[in-house]
Amino acid sequence: MSFFLGLVMGITVGIGLIVMFVRSENSRSQRRSDLATTIAAFARMTVEDSRKILPSQLYPSWVVFSQRQKLTWLNFHLTKIWPYVNEAASELIKTNVEPILEQYRPIILSSLKFSKFTLGTVAPQFTVTKRLKKGVSIIEHGADGITLELELQWDGNPSIVLDINTRLGVALPVQVKDIGFTGVFRLIFKPLVDEFPCFGAVCYSLRQKKKLDLTLKVIGGDISTIPGIADAIKDTIENAIEDSITWPVRKIIPILPGDYSDLELKPVGTLEVKLVQAKELTNKDIIGKSDPFAVVYIRPLPNRMKTSKTINNQLNPIWNEHFEFIVEDASTQHLVVKIYDDEGLQASELIGCAQVQLHELEPGKVKDVWLKLVKDLDVQKDTKNRGQVHLELLYVPFGMENGFTNPFAPKFSMTSLEKVLKSGADGIEVTENGNSVMQKRREVIVRGVLSVSVISAEDLPAVDIMGKADPYVVLILKKSDIRNKTRVVNDSLNPVWNQTFDFVIEDGLHDMLILEVWDHDTFGKDYMGRCILTLTRVILEGEYKDTFLLDGAKSGRLNLHLKWMPQPIYRDRE
Repeated sequence: MSFFLGLVMGITVGIGLIVMFVRSENSRSQRRSDLATTIAAFARMTVEDSRKILPSQLYPSWVVFSQRQKLTWLNFHLTKIWPYVNEAASELIKTNVEPILEQYRPIILSSLKFSKFTLGTVAPQFTVTKRLKKGVSIIEHGADGITLELELQWDGNPSIVLDINTRLGVALPVQVKDIGFTGVFRLIFKPLVDEFPCFGAVCYSLRQKKKLDLTLKVIGGDISTIPGIADAIKDTIENAIEDSITWPVRKIIPILPGDYSDLELKPVGTLEVKLVQAKELTNKDIIGKSDPFAVVYIRPLPNRMKTSKTINNQLNPIWNEHFEFIVEDASTQHLVVKIYDDEGLQASELIGCAQVQLHELEPGKVKDVWLKLVKDLDVQKDTKNRGQVHLELLYVPFGMENGFTNPFAPKFSMTSLEKVLKSGADGIEVTENGNSVMQKRREVIVRGVLSVSVISAEDLPAVDIMGKADPYVVLILKKSDIRNKTRVVNDSLNPVWNQTFDFVIEDGLHDMLILEVWDHDTFGKDYMGRCILTLTRVILEGEYKDTFLLDGAKSGRLNLHLKWMPQPIYRDRE
Protein backbone atom coordinates (compact mmCIF):
# COMPACT_ATOMS: atom_id res chain seq x y z
CA MET A 1 0.00 0.00 0.00
CA SER A 2 2.81 2.35 0.95
CA PHE A 3 4.47 1.58 -2.39
CA PHE A 4 1.49 2.84 -4.40
CA LEU A 5 1.17 5.90 -2.15
CA GLY A 6 4.81 6.80 -2.72
CA LEU A 7 4.45 6.29 -6.48
CA VAL A 8 1.46 8.64 -6.65
CA MET A 9 3.24 11.27 -4.60
CA GLY A 10 6.37 11.00 -6.80
CA ILE A 11 4.37 11.40 -9.99
CA THR A 12 2.52 14.40 -8.53
CA VAL A 13 5.76 16.12 -7.47
CA GLY A 14 7.37 15.38 -10.89
CA ILE A 15 4.43 16.83 -12.78
CA GLY A 16 4.54 19.90 -10.53
CA LEU A 17 8.24 20.42 -11.21
CA ILE A 18 7.67 20.10 -14.95
CA VAL A 19 4.84 22.65 -14.86
CA MET A 20 6.98 25.08 -12.87
CA PHE A 21 9.90 24.69 -15.31
CA VAL A 22 7.69 25.30 -18.33
CA ARG A 23 6.18 28.40 -16.75
CA SER A 24 9.65 29.69 -15.86
CA GLU A 25 10.87 29.23 -19.45
CA ASN A 26 7.77 30.92 -20.84
CA SER A 27 8.27 33.85 -18.46
CA ARG A 28 11.95 34.15 -19.42
CA SER A 29 11.06 34.03 -23.10
CA GLN A 30 8.49 36.77 -22.60
CA ARG A 31 11.01 38.98 -20.79
CA ARG A 32 13.53 38.48 -23.60
CA SER A 33 10.88 39.40 -26.17
CA ASP A 34 9.93 42.51 -24.23
CA LEU A 35 13.59 43.51 -23.89
CA ALA A 36 14.15 43.04 -27.62
CA THR A 37 11.10 45.17 -28.36
CA THR A 38 12.40 47.90 -26.02
CA ILE A 39 15.86 47.86 -27.61
CA ALA A 40 14.32 48.04 -31.08
CA ALA A 41 12.25 51.02 -29.95
CA PHE A 42 15.38 52.78 -28.69
CA ALA A 43 17.11 52.04 -31.99
CA ARG A 44 14.29 53.80 -33.84
CA MET A 45 14.42 56.83 -31.57
CA THR A 46 15.26 60.19 -33.13
CA VAL A 47 16.97 63.14 -31.47
CA GLU A 48 13.55 64.73 -30.90
CA ASP A 49 12.29 61.56 -29.14
CA SER A 50 15.31 61.51 -26.83
CA ARG A 51 14.76 65.16 -25.91
CA LYS A 52 11.24 64.28 -24.73
CA ILE A 53 12.65 61.63 -22.38
CA LEU A 54 15.58 63.58 -20.91
CA PRO A 55 15.44 67.12 -19.51
CA SER A 56 17.74 69.65 -21.15
CA GLN A 57 20.20 69.72 -18.24
CA LEU A 58 20.71 65.94 -18.51
CA TYR A 59 20.84 65.87 -22.29
CA PRO A 60 24.40 64.82 -23.37
CA SER A 61 25.99 66.30 -26.49
CA TRP A 62 26.89 62.87 -27.86
CA VAL A 63 23.20 62.14 -28.47
CA VAL A 64 23.05 64.92 -31.05
CA PHE A 65 26.56 64.62 -32.43
CA SER A 66 27.07 60.88 -32.28
CA GLN A 67 28.51 60.83 -35.80
CA ARG A 68 29.66 64.37 -36.55
CA GLN A 69 30.90 65.96 -33.37
CA LYS A 70 33.75 64.59 -31.28
CA LEU A 71 35.56 67.87 -30.55
CA THR A 72 33.18 69.61 -28.18
CA TRP A 73 36.00 70.81 -25.94
CA LEU A 74 37.89 72.41 -28.85
CA ASN A 75 34.80 74.01 -30.35
CA PHE A 76 33.80 75.37 -26.94
CA HIS A 77 37.10 77.19 -26.52
CA LEU A 78 37.15 78.31 -30.16
CA THR A 79 33.72 79.90 -29.71
CA LYS A 80 34.95 81.56 -26.54
CA ILE A 81 38.01 83.18 -28.14
CA TRP A 82 36.41 83.84 -31.55
CA PRO A 83 35.77 87.58 -30.94
CA TYR A 84 39.50 88.02 -30.32
CA VAL A 85 40.41 85.86 -33.33
CA ASN A 86 38.08 87.99 -35.47
CA GLU A 87 39.76 91.16 -34.28
CA ALA A 88 43.30 89.89 -34.79
CA ALA A 89 42.87 87.87 -37.99
CA SER A 90 40.61 90.11 -40.07
CA GLU A 91 43.24 92.73 -40.88
CA LEU A 92 45.92 90.07 -41.36
CA ILE A 93 43.77 88.12 -43.85
CA LYS A 94 42.82 91.31 -45.67
CA THR A 95 46.46 92.35 -46.07
CA ASN A 96 47.58 88.93 -47.32
CA VAL A 97 44.63 88.14 -49.60
CA GLU A 98 44.35 91.46 -51.45
CA PRO A 99 47.57 91.00 -53.51
CA ILE A 100 46.44 87.50 -54.53
CA LEU A 101 43.02 88.80 -55.58
CA GLU A 102 44.80 91.42 -57.67
CA GLN A 103 46.93 88.70 -59.26
CA TYR A 104 43.87 86.77 -60.42
CA ARG A 105 41.71 89.84 -61.08
CA PRO A 106 39.42 89.26 -64.08
CA ILE A 107 40.29 91.24 -67.19
CA ILE A 108 36.92 92.99 -67.12
CA LEU A 109 37.86 94.66 -63.79
CA SER A 110 40.36 97.47 -63.36
CA SER A 111 40.66 97.05 -59.57
CA LEU A 112 39.49 94.65 -56.85
CA LYS A 113 40.04 95.54 -53.18
CA PHE A 114 38.43 95.14 -49.76
CA SER A 115 36.68 98.12 -48.26
CA LYS A 116 35.50 96.13 -45.25
CA PHE A 117 36.52 92.75 -43.87
CA THR A 118 35.43 91.10 -40.62
CA LEU A 119 34.85 87.40 -39.94
CA GLY A 120 31.60 87.92 -38.05
CA THR A 121 30.34 86.49 -34.78
CA VAL A 122 29.83 82.83 -35.76
CA ALA A 123 32.85 80.67 -34.98
CA PRO A 124 33.74 77.71 -37.22
CA GLN A 125 33.30 74.21 -35.84
CA PHE A 126 35.65 71.26 -36.05
CA THR A 127 33.76 68.16 -37.13
CA VAL A 128 34.41 64.52 -38.02
CA THR A 129 35.47 63.60 -41.53
CA LYS A 130 33.88 60.57 -43.11
CA ARG A 131 37.29 59.42 -44.24
CA LEU A 132 39.02 59.81 -40.88
CA LYS A 133 36.04 58.63 -38.76
CA LYS A 134 37.33 60.71 -35.87
CA GLY A 135 37.83 64.32 -34.89
CA VAL A 136 41.62 64.51 -35.09
CA SER A 137 43.83 62.22 -37.13
CA ILE A 138 47.60 61.83 -36.87
CA ILE A 139 48.38 60.97 -40.48
CA GLU A 140 52.15 61.14 -40.17
CA HIS A 141 54.37 60.41 -37.20
CA GLY A 142 57.99 60.78 -38.13
CA ALA A 143 60.90 61.27 -35.80
CA ASP A 144 61.08 64.99 -36.50
CA GLY A 145 57.44 66.07 -36.68
CA ILE A 146 53.73 65.43 -36.14
CA THR A 147 51.01 66.03 -38.75
CA LEU A 148 47.34 66.37 -37.84
CA GLU A 149 44.22 66.68 -39.97
CA LEU A 150 40.94 68.22 -38.82
CA GLU A 151 37.75 68.96 -40.71
CA LEU A 152 36.39 72.47 -40.26
CA GLN A 153 32.87 73.66 -41.09
CA TRP A 154 31.90 77.31 -41.15
CA ASP A 155 28.48 78.75 -41.90
CA GLY A 156 29.52 82.26 -41.08
CA ASN A 157 28.05 85.75 -41.03
CA PRO A 158 31.09 87.78 -42.09
CA SER A 159 30.93 91.39 -43.15
CA ILE A 160 32.95 91.53 -46.37
CA VAL A 161 32.61 94.29 -48.95
CA LEU A 162 34.65 94.45 -52.16
CA ASP A 163 35.26 97.73 -53.96
CA ILE A 164 35.16 96.82 -57.65
CA ASN A 165 35.92 99.11 -60.58
CA THR A 166 35.14 97.86 -64.08
CA ARG A 167 36.98 98.94 -67.22
CA LEU A 168 33.75 100.64 -68.25
CA GLY A 169 34.23 103.11 -65.41
CA VAL A 170 31.51 101.61 -63.22
CA ALA A 171 32.27 101.36 -59.46
CA LEU A 172 30.42 98.64 -57.56
CA PRO A 173 30.46 97.87 -53.83
CA VAL A 174 29.89 94.10 -53.75
CA GLN A 175 28.95 92.37 -50.51
CA VAL A 176 30.08 88.76 -49.93
CA LYS A 177 27.53 87.02 -47.71
CA ASP A 178 26.06 83.65 -46.74
CA ILE A 179 29.41 81.88 -46.77
CA GLY A 180 29.25 78.13 -46.33
CA PHE A 181 32.62 76.38 -46.17
CA THR A 182 33.75 72.86 -45.37
CA GLY A 183 37.33 71.68 -45.67
CA VAL A 184 40.04 69.54 -44.13
CA PHE A 185 42.94 71.48 -42.60
CA ARG A 186 46.40 70.07 -42.07
CA LEU A 187 48.63 71.14 -39.16
CA ILE A 188 52.32 70.22 -39.13
CA PHE A 189 54.31 70.58 -35.92
CA LYS A 190 57.94 70.43 -36.98
CA PRO A 191 60.72 70.08 -35.97
CA LEU A 192 60.34 68.43 -32.58
CA VAL A 193 62.78 69.90 -30.06
CA ASP A 194 63.64 69.50 -26.38
CA GLU A 195 62.54 73.03 -25.56
CA PHE A 196 58.99 73.99 -24.58
CA PRO A 197 56.52 73.86 -26.40
CA CYS A 198 58.55 70.96 -27.92
CA PHE A 199 58.21 72.04 -31.59
CA GLY A 200 59.93 74.78 -33.52
CA ALA A 201 57.20 75.88 -35.96
CA VAL A 202 53.62 75.21 -37.03
CA CYS A 203 52.59 74.87 -40.68
CA TYR A 204 48.94 75.06 -41.64
CA SER A 205 47.28 74.38 -44.97
CA LEU A 206 43.91 73.57 -46.49
CA ARG A 207 44.35 69.90 -47.31
CA GLN A 208 41.00 69.51 -49.09
CA LYS A 209 38.30 72.01 -50.00
CA LYS A 210 35.00 70.13 -49.87
CA LYS A 211 32.50 72.96 -50.19
CA LEU A 212 32.54 76.69 -50.78
CA ASP A 213 29.23 78.50 -51.20
CA LEU A 214 28.81 82.25 -51.15
CA THR A 215 26.42 84.93 -52.33
CA LEU A 216 27.42 88.17 -54.06
CA LYS A 217 25.19 91.19 -53.80
CA VAL A 218 25.73 94.73 -55.08
CA ILE A 219 24.87 97.18 -52.33
CA GLY A 220 21.97 99.22 -53.65
CA GLY A 221 21.85 97.40 -56.99
CA ASP A 222 21.69 94.14 -58.90
CA ILE A 223 24.91 92.32 -59.81
CA SER A 224 23.20 90.60 -62.75
CA THR A 225 23.09 93.93 -64.61
CA ILE A 226 26.69 93.27 -65.66
CA PRO A 227 26.72 89.79 -67.23
CA GLY A 228 29.51 87.45 -66.14
CA ILE A 229 30.87 89.58 -63.33
CA ALA A 230 29.51 87.36 -60.53
CA ASP A 231 31.10 84.22 -62.00
CA ALA A 232 34.35 86.10 -62.60
CA ILE A 233 34.54 87.25 -58.96
CA LYS A 234 33.75 83.75 -57.65
CA ASP A 235 36.48 82.28 -59.86
CA THR A 236 38.90 84.90 -58.55
CA ILE A 237 38.07 84.02 -54.93
CA GLU A 238 38.52 80.29 -55.58
CA ASN A 239 41.83 80.89 -57.37
CA ALA A 240 43.03 83.02 -54.46
CA ILE A 241 42.19 80.25 -51.98
CA GLU A 242 43.88 77.66 -54.18
CA ASP A 243 47.05 79.72 -54.60
CA SER A 244 47.38 81.03 -51.06
CA ILE A 245 46.51 78.20 -48.68
CA THR A 246 45.49 74.98 -50.47
CA TRP A 247 47.93 72.10 -50.04
CA PRO A 248 50.76 71.72 -50.95
CA VAL A 249 50.95 75.49 -50.26
CA ARG A 250 51.48 75.97 -46.56
CA LYS A 251 51.86 78.90 -44.14
CA ILE A 252 54.67 78.71 -41.62
CA ILE A 253 54.41 80.22 -38.13
CA PRO A 254 57.76 80.15 -36.26
CA ILE A 255 57.35 79.36 -32.57
CA LEU A 256 61.02 79.22 -31.60
CA PRO A 257 63.92 81.05 -33.26
CA GLY A 258 65.49 79.05 -36.09
CA ASP A 259 65.79 78.43 -39.82
CA TYR A 260 62.63 76.77 -41.18
CA SER A 261 63.30 77.13 -44.90
CA ASP A 262 63.10 73.35 -45.28
CA LEU A 263 59.37 73.59 -44.46
CA GLU A 264 58.66 75.96 -47.34
CA LEU A 265 56.94 74.79 -50.52
CA LYS A 266 59.49 73.54 -53.03
CA PRO A 267 59.15 71.67 -56.34
CA VAL A 268 60.23 68.04 -56.04
CA GLY A 269 60.02 66.95 -59.67
CA THR A 270 58.24 67.16 -63.00
CA LEU A 271 55.42 65.13 -64.49
CA GLU A 272 55.52 64.56 -68.23
CA VAL A 273 52.06 63.85 -69.68
CA LYS A 274 51.28 62.73 -73.20
CA LEU A 275 47.58 63.06 -73.95
CA VAL A 276 47.22 60.37 -76.59
CA GLN A 277 43.53 59.89 -77.37
CA ALA A 278 40.03 59.20 -76.08
CA LYS A 279 37.42 56.75 -77.25
CA GLU A 280 33.68 56.11 -76.98
CA LEU A 281 32.95 59.59 -75.64
CA THR A 282 29.38 60.53 -74.80
CA ASN A 283 27.78 62.61 -77.53
CA LYS A 284 26.63 65.95 -76.12
CA ASP A 285 25.36 67.40 -79.42
CA ILE A 286 21.87 66.91 -80.81
CA ILE A 287 23.05 67.42 -84.38
CA GLY A 288 26.36 65.86 -85.31
CA LYS A 289 28.95 64.75 -82.77
CA SER A 290 30.77 66.38 -79.88
CA ASP A 291 33.81 68.60 -80.44
CA PRO A 292 36.04 67.36 -77.59
CA PHE A 293 39.03 69.05 -76.00
CA ALA A 294 40.89 68.22 -72.80
CA VAL A 295 41.95 70.27 -69.78
CA VAL A 296 44.84 68.74 -67.81
CA TYR A 297 46.21 69.96 -64.48
CA ILE A 298 47.69 69.11 -61.10
CA ARG A 299 46.77 72.38 -59.40
CA PRO A 300 43.64 74.11 -60.77
CA LEU A 301 45.24 77.50 -61.32
CA PRO A 302 44.83 79.35 -64.65
CA ASN A 303 48.58 79.51 -65.29
CA ARG A 304 49.07 75.82 -64.46
CA MET A 305 46.25 74.27 -66.46
CA LYS A 306 46.92 72.94 -69.97
CA THR A 307 44.30 72.81 -72.71
CA SER A 308 44.50 70.59 -75.77
CA LYS A 309 43.32 71.46 -79.24
CA THR A 310 39.68 70.82 -80.16
CA ILE A 311 38.87 67.87 -82.42
CA ASN A 312 35.68 68.69 -84.28
CA ASN A 313 32.81 66.24 -84.75
CA GLN A 314 34.60 63.26 -83.22
CA LEU A 315 33.81 60.81 -80.40
CA ASN A 316 37.17 59.05 -80.73
CA PRO A 317 39.60 61.99 -80.85
CA ILE A 318 43.38 61.65 -81.26
CA TRP A 319 45.43 64.47 -79.73
CA ASN A 320 48.95 63.11 -79.18
CA GLU A 321 49.91 66.27 -77.26
CA HIS A 322 52.63 66.60 -74.65
CA PHE A 323 52.44 68.66 -71.42
CA GLU A 324 54.79 69.19 -68.50
CA PHE A 325 53.82 69.95 -64.90
CA ILE A 326 55.68 70.87 -61.72
CA VAL A 327 55.15 68.41 -58.84
CA GLU A 328 55.36 69.74 -55.28
CA ASP A 329 54.19 66.73 -53.27
CA ALA A 330 54.09 63.41 -55.09
CA SER A 331 52.59 61.63 -52.07
CA THR A 332 49.32 63.61 -52.07
CA GLN A 333 48.94 65.37 -55.43
CA HIS A 334 47.10 63.91 -58.40
CA LEU A 335 46.73 64.60 -62.11
CA VAL A 336 43.25 65.53 -63.30
CA VAL A 337 41.97 65.21 -66.88
CA LYS A 338 38.65 66.75 -67.88
CA ILE A 339 37.13 66.26 -71.32
CA TYR A 340 34.76 68.96 -72.56
CA ASP A 341 32.54 69.46 -75.58
CA ASP A 342 33.31 72.80 -77.23
CA GLU A 343 30.06 74.73 -77.63
CA GLY A 344 31.51 77.77 -79.38
CA LEU A 345 30.30 81.01 -77.79
CA GLN A 346 28.41 79.10 -75.10
CA ALA A 347 29.97 77.49 -72.04
CA SER A 348 31.69 74.18 -72.76
CA GLU A 349 29.91 71.08 -71.47
CA LEU A 350 31.74 68.50 -69.39
CA ILE A 351 31.81 65.03 -70.96
CA GLY A 352 33.72 63.32 -68.17
CA CYS A 353 36.81 63.46 -65.97
CA ALA A 354 39.43 61.17 -64.48
CA GLN A 355 42.43 61.38 -62.16
CA VAL A 356 45.69 59.57 -61.42
CA GLN A 357 47.37 59.58 -58.01
CA LEU A 358 51.02 60.54 -58.46
CA HIS A 359 52.19 58.16 -55.73
CA GLU A 360 51.05 55.31 -58.00
CA LEU A 361 53.71 56.23 -60.61
CA GLU A 362 57.12 54.63 -60.48
CA PRO A 363 59.76 57.38 -60.80
CA GLY A 364 61.66 57.25 -64.05
CA LYS A 365 59.32 54.77 -65.72
CA VAL A 366 56.72 55.58 -68.38
CA LYS A 367 53.24 54.39 -67.44
CA ASP A 368 50.67 53.80 -70.17
CA VAL A 369 47.12 54.08 -68.79
CA TRP A 370 43.52 54.05 -69.98
CA LEU A 371 41.27 55.94 -67.55
CA LYS A 372 37.51 55.56 -67.32
CA LEU A 373 35.70 58.90 -67.40
CA VAL A 374 33.24 59.72 -64.62
CA LYS A 375 30.81 62.58 -64.04
CA ASP A 376 32.40 63.74 -60.79
CA LEU A 377 35.74 62.86 -59.20
CA ASP A 378 34.09 62.68 -55.77
CA VAL A 379 31.64 60.00 -56.97
CA GLN A 380 33.16 56.56 -56.52
CA LYS A 381 30.73 54.69 -58.77
CA ASP A 382 29.44 55.87 -62.14
CA THR A 383 27.51 53.25 -64.04
CA LYS A 384 27.13 55.36 -67.19
CA ASN A 385 29.72 54.85 -69.92
CA ARG A 386 31.23 58.27 -70.63
CA GLY A 387 34.28 57.01 -72.51
CA GLN A 388 37.96 56.52 -71.77
CA VAL A 389 41.08 58.64 -72.09
CA HIS A 390 44.56 57.35 -72.94
CA LEU A 391 47.65 58.86 -71.27
CA GLU A 392 51.37 58.22 -71.08
CA LEU A 393 52.87 59.44 -67.79
CA LEU A 394 56.42 59.87 -66.56
CA TYR A 395 57.28 61.26 -63.12
CA VAL A 396 60.86 62.58 -62.88
CA PRO A 397 61.98 63.55 -59.36
CA PHE A 398 64.67 66.20 -59.10
CA GLY A 399 68.09 64.83 -58.27
CA MET A 400 67.75 61.43 -59.90
CA GLU A 401 70.95 59.76 -60.99
CA ASN A 402 72.51 60.97 -64.22
CA GLY A 403 72.04 57.54 -65.77
CA PHE A 404 68.28 58.09 -65.87
CA THR A 405 66.86 59.13 -69.23
CA ASN A 406 63.71 61.16 -69.67
CA PRO A 407 62.23 60.18 -73.04
CA PHE A 408 60.07 63.31 -73.12
CA ALA A 409 62.78 65.84 -72.30
CA PRO A 410 64.29 67.56 -75.34
CA LYS A 411 67.78 67.71 -73.82
CA PHE A 412 68.31 63.94 -73.94
CA SER A 413 69.39 61.84 -76.89
CA MET A 414 67.11 59.14 -78.20
CA THR A 415 70.01 56.91 -79.28
CA SER A 416 69.34 54.23 -76.67
CA LEU A 417 67.33 56.06 -74.01
CA GLU A 418 69.64 54.51 -71.45
CA LYS A 419 72.25 57.28 -71.18
CA VAL A 420 72.16 61.02 -70.95
CA LEU A 421 73.87 62.67 -73.85
CA LYS A 422 76.23 65.13 -72.17
CA SER A 423 78.64 65.98 -74.95
CA GLY A 424 77.44 67.69 -78.11
CA ALA A 425 74.12 68.79 -76.68
CA ASP A 426 75.45 72.26 -75.98
CA GLY A 427 77.64 74.21 -78.34
CA ILE A 428 79.88 77.27 -78.42
CA GLU A 429 79.47 79.85 -81.13
CA VAL A 430 82.35 82.22 -81.86
CA THR A 431 81.90 85.49 -83.72
CA GLU A 432 84.00 86.48 -86.74
CA ASN A 433 86.44 88.59 -84.68
CA GLY A 434 87.04 85.62 -82.42
CA ASN A 435 86.52 87.64 -79.25
CA SER A 436 82.84 87.16 -78.50
CA VAL A 437 81.76 83.74 -77.32
CA MET A 438 78.10 82.80 -76.85
CA GLN A 439 76.75 79.64 -75.29
CA LYS A 440 73.86 78.16 -77.27
CA ARG A 441 71.60 75.34 -76.16
CA ARG A 442 70.78 72.64 -78.62
CA GLU A 443 67.58 70.65 -78.77
CA VAL A 444 67.83 66.95 -79.50
CA ILE A 445 65.38 65.89 -82.18
CA VAL A 446 64.22 62.27 -81.96
CA ARG A 447 64.94 61.13 -85.49
CA GLY A 448 65.25 57.55 -86.63
CA VAL A 449 63.93 54.68 -88.69
CA LEU A 450 60.87 52.80 -87.50
CA SER A 451 60.56 49.25 -88.78
CA VAL A 452 57.04 47.80 -88.50
CA SER A 453 56.41 44.12 -89.24
CA VAL A 454 52.73 43.30 -89.67
CA ILE A 455 52.79 39.61 -88.82
CA SER A 456 49.17 38.47 -88.69
CA ALA A 457 45.67 39.09 -87.37
CA GLU A 458 43.35 36.84 -85.40
CA ASP A 459 39.60 36.56 -84.93
CA LEU A 460 38.68 39.40 -87.28
CA PRO A 461 34.95 40.21 -87.58
CA ALA A 462 33.18 38.74 -90.59
CA VAL A 463 31.97 41.44 -92.99
CA ASP A 464 31.23 39.46 -96.18
CA ILE A 465 27.95 37.69 -96.89
CA MET A 466 29.74 34.34 -96.82
CA GLY A 467 31.06 34.97 -93.30
CA LYS A 468 34.58 35.76 -94.42
CA ALA A 469 36.66 38.85 -95.24
CA ASP A 470 39.47 39.97 -97.53
CA PRO A 471 41.55 41.96 -95.01
CA TYR A 472 44.51 44.26 -95.50
CA VAL A 473 46.23 46.77 -93.19
CA VAL A 474 46.88 50.46 -93.87
CA LEU A 475 49.81 51.92 -91.89
CA ILE A 476 49.67 55.67 -91.24
CA LEU A 477 52.15 57.98 -89.53
CA LYS A 478 49.91 60.75 -88.23
CA LYS A 479 52.27 63.73 -88.01
CA SER A 480 54.32 63.09 -91.13
CA ASP A 481 51.25 61.76 -93.03
CA ILE A 482 53.13 58.80 -94.52
CA ARG A 483 51.01 55.84 -95.62
CA ASN A 484 51.63 52.27 -96.69
CA LYS A 485 49.58 49.08 -96.83
CA THR A 486 49.89 45.32 -96.84
CA ARG A 487 48.69 42.95 -99.50
CA VAL A 488 45.12 41.59 -99.44
CA VAL A 489 44.57 38.12 -97.98
CA ASN A 490 41.40 36.64 -99.48
CA ASP A 491 38.70 34.76 -97.59
CA SER A 492 40.31 34.78 -94.15
CA LEU A 493 39.50 35.97 -90.67
CA ASN A 494 42.97 34.98 -89.45
CA PRO A 495 45.24 36.39 -92.17
CA VAL A 496 49.01 36.13 -92.19
CA TRP A 497 50.99 38.88 -93.92
CA ASN A 498 54.59 38.82 -92.57
CA GLN A 499 55.35 42.12 -94.27
CA THR A 500 57.83 44.71 -93.01
CA PHE A 501 57.71 48.47 -93.64
CA ASP A 502 60.38 51.03 -92.83
CA PHE A 503 59.56 54.67 -92.09
CA VAL A 504 61.92 57.60 -91.62
CA ILE A 505 60.68 59.44 -88.52
CA GLU A 506 61.62 63.09 -88.11
CA ASP A 507 60.07 63.62 -84.65
CA GLY A 508 59.52 60.35 -82.84
CA LEU A 509 58.12 61.72 -79.59
CA HIS A 510 55.32 63.60 -81.32
CA ASP A 511 54.44 61.18 -84.09
CA MET A 512 52.23 58.12 -83.79
CA LEU A 513 51.44 54.99 -85.76
CA ILE A 514 47.86 54.17 -86.78
CA LEU A 515 47.08 50.75 -88.24
CA GLU A 516 43.66 50.43 -89.89
CA VAL A 517 42.25 47.07 -90.96
CA TRP A 518 40.02 47.12 -94.04
CA ASP A 519 38.06 44.54 -96.01
CA HIS A 520 38.78 44.71 -99.73
CA ASP A 521 35.77 44.58 -102.04
CA THR A 522 35.57 44.86 -105.80
CA PHE A 523 33.51 48.05 -105.63
CA GLY A 524 34.76 49.51 -102.35
CA LYS A 525 36.06 48.66 -98.90
CA ASP A 526 34.68 48.10 -95.39
CA TYR A 527 36.29 49.40 -92.20
CA MET A 528 37.07 46.64 -89.66
CA GLY A 529 38.94 48.41 -86.83
CA ARG A 530 42.20 50.09 -85.92
CA CYS A 531 45.15 50.23 -83.47
CA ILE A 532 46.75 53.50 -82.37
CA LEU A 533 50.31 53.37 -81.03
CA THR A 534 52.64 56.07 -79.81
CA LEU A 535 56.34 55.58 -80.45
CA THR A 536 57.38 56.05 -76.82
CA ARG A 537 57.62 52.35 -76.02
CA VAL A 538 59.65 51.37 -79.08
CA ILE A 539 61.99 54.33 -78.50
CA LEU A 540 62.48 53.25 -74.88
CA GLU A 541 62.86 49.52 -75.52
CA GLY A 542 64.42 49.63 -78.98
CA GLU A 543 62.41 46.61 -80.14
CA TYR A 544 59.35 44.68 -79.05
CA LYS A 545 56.71 42.24 -80.29
CA ASP A 546 53.12 42.39 -79.01
CA THR A 547 49.45 41.73 -79.75
CA PHE A 548 46.99 44.64 -79.92
CA LEU A 549 43.21 44.61 -79.76
CA LEU A 550 41.33 46.36 -82.55
CA ASP A 551 39.39 49.44 -81.50
CA GLY A 552 35.97 49.92 -83.05
CA ALA A 553 35.49 46.21 -83.72
CA LYS A 554 33.58 43.44 -81.93
CA SER A 555 36.67 41.24 -82.07
CA GLY A 556 40.09 41.05 -83.65
CA ARG A 557 43.79 41.29 -82.74
CA LEU A 558 46.90 42.42 -84.62
CA ASN A 559 50.30 40.80 -84.07
CA LEU A 560 53.10 43.32 -84.64
CA HIS A 561 56.86 43.58 -84.33
CA LEU A 562 58.33 47.09 -83.98
CA LYS A 563 61.99 48.11 -84.07
CA TRP A 564 63.61 51.53 -83.64
CA MET A 565 66.94 52.53 -85.21
CA PRO A 566 67.85 55.99 -83.88
CA GLN A 567 69.54 58.74 -85.84
CA PRO A 568 69.68 61.75 -83.45
CA ILE A 569 70.20 65.22 -84.87
CA TYR A 570 70.56 68.61 -83.21
CA ARG A 571 68.82 71.91 -83.72
CA ASP A 572 69.97 75.21 -82.21
CA ARG A 573 67.44 76.74 -79.86
CA GLU A 574 66.62 80.38 -80.14
